[in-house]
Amino acid sequence: MAERLRKIIDAACAREKAQLVLKNCKIVCVFTGEIFEGDIAIEDGVIAGIGSYEGIDEIDFQGMYAAPGLIDSHVHIESSMLTPSGFATAVVPCGTTAVIADPHEIANVCGAEGVRYMLEDGKNAPLDIYIMAPSCVPATSFEDSGAVLGSRELLEIAGYENILGLGEVMDFPAVTCADEEMLRKLELFKCKVIDGHSPGLSGSALNAYIAAGVRTDHECSSADEMKERLRLGMYVHIREGSAARNLGVLIKGVNPGNISRCTFCTDDKHPHELLGEGHIDSIMRKAVATGFNAVDAIRMATINAAQCYGLKNAGAIAPGFKADIVAFADLKDFRAHMVFKEGRLVAKAGKALFEARSSIDESIKGRMNVADFSEADIQIGLESEHVKVIRVIPNSLITETAVRDIELEEGCFKFTGESGILKLAVLERHKGSGMIGLGLVENFGLKNAAIGSTVAHDSHNLIVIGDSDKDIMAAAKELIRCEGGITVFSAGRVLKTLPLPVAGLMSDRGIHEVAADLAEMLRICREHGVAEGMDPFMTLSFLSLPVIPELKLTARGLFDVSRFEFTSVED
Repeated sequence: MAERLRKIIDAACAREKAQLVLKNCKIVCVFTGEIFEGDIAIEDGVIAGIGSYEGIDEIDFQGMYAAPGLIDSHVHIESSMLTPSGFATAVVPCGTTAVIADPHEIANVCGAEGVRYMLEDGKNAPLDIYIMAPSCVPATSFEDSGAVLGSRELLEIAGYENILGLGEVMDFPAVTCADEEMLRKLELFKCKVIDGHSPGLSGSALNAYIAAGVRTDHECSSADEMKERLRLGMYVHIREGSAARNLGVLIKGVNPGNISRCTFCTDDKHPHELLGEGHIDSIMRKAVATGFNAVDAIRMATINAAQCYGLKNAGAIAPGFKADIVAFADLKDFRAHMVFKEGRLVAKAGKALFEARSSIDESIKGRMNVADFSEADIQIGLESEHVKVIRVIPNSLITETAVRDIELEEGCFKFTGESGILKLAVLERHKGSGMIGLGLVENFGLKNAAIGSTVAHDSHNLIVIGDSDKDIMAAAKELIRCEGGITVFSAGRVLKTLPLPVAGLMSDRGIHEVAADLAEMLRICREHGVAEGMDPFMTLSFLSLPVIPELKLTARGLFDVSRFEFTSVED
């Protein structure tokens, strides 16, 4: 250790040539807001000095801007449908060198084994993947997940390498009601960062939530929510992902007085959008397009996130900091020309200079334990023709409760093409319990087809929607056969399947292959009635999450989120 430090000091003093020098840089200083010219000397992955230097190897920046590596302050890697190392090949070329990940998707399927997998697979790529221990597995007591992470299990996870704190505490009522088990979880991480998730929480309840130790929130959707949280000492992660986009509203509330408490995050980012839009760089582009200062955007994407999570020597270009550096030709487009991770060139011109090396451990493979079922098990027996229907709202995770008249055949729901009402089934897939929840959906648009998926937030049971019992059955059987994934069926024939063998959530293939398969499946769905602008796979995946209003379906049955209780299909 002393010898390494001596080499860094010798390089800083220019007594010895540094291993690498980046010449003729316009250096973005996140501490002072300045941009100044100079060379960056790098020794053993660390910035040794800034000024005029010579190196054993030199790279001429030719006046390009040198900014710190970008940091995503809150992301669920599983939403990319890529393994951590596969995810790295997508985001590192965009300039991202670190992410704060909450693996509660895979934890709901595999528990602590899933968390370990995310950490181990992430070591195969030049991306710092820090983990927040999932706080709410399962998300509610009304679901059936593959694992439960209580305070006892979290105690084990807290000891893993690169665990920064407790993941988003979605169960804020348990906090404000001082639930004993929740208090044990909070106490366990009281000396680390505790992430929040508190949409709509305000006043004394918000005070109690923060007093309990919660320090961040990525769920602000209005300037008032953001202001209240900042005034009470929280960090606010401004989110711009695939499912939720809050930048346009919130960036207007960032000012010189509060900017140090604001960061950027994606939360959930799907593969085709990572390829088409980018990652944190895309949020910076959008911010600057509104007139926001470019250096301030860089601060929010770097040093602010590092300081929020206590990342020592990260988020800045300065002596002693990690040599995580991005070269930008300009500070409007923010296209990363070169990306360095600890002094090593790892991406250039939008291309990764490394390969993902994912492996699928048997402990997290598939996880498809579905009990045998027949077509009779997915019949919705009814006494009345007046029923509750889940009404899909385009481009929203929120649904509405609608009451409709339907037709019966031998006492069961009958499909009629004119009504546009589809059948939805959720099959418990973790413990082979045989539970199947059944409901009806309108405004989804699907015709003469069925879509099935094992990505079904947050418990990730098997979910299928369609207008034919035979196609619904076939889609479910196909997902069992391929050990999890997404599939589209029509007339008893599989049209396309995307296998997701890692816990039924992620592929071990590359982003271009996964994105191409999803694009093909989306085209097929469009041909079968799904409207332009609606993502059928994302919409389907959230129809089973009983914490987002108004009506959802779990393996236990139809759930009224507004009343927080199960309800019957019959009105």
